[in-house]
Amino acid sequence: MRIVTRTAWLLLFLLLLAFAAKNTGPVALRFYFDLVWQAPLVLLLFAFFAAGALLGVLALLGALLRQRREILRLRREARGRAQAQDARPAREAPPAAAEG
Repeated sequence: MRIVTRTAWLLLFLLLLAFAAKNTGPVALRFYFDLVWQAPLVLLLFAFFAAGALLGVLALLGALLRQRREILRLRREARGRAQAQDARPAREAPPAAAEG
């Protein structure tokens, strides 16, 4: 299975590399106030993809940290309950029913 996965990743990489090689022409990205940035199309695509991925990670960071705090709180609570249960004296077993 590992060979199939690596082959698929290699094919995807080669496809994206061929796409990048075909889109090296300069593109003008126009901003406000007559600002223009000229760069190869593939560079602009990669930059905006990376910026979007970064914003996505930052958007999920708050929820991830909140979940980690909740998990730590629940683990402490479970540990405290286990320690409290261990500290209690064990109850004696009820007498066995007489066989008749």
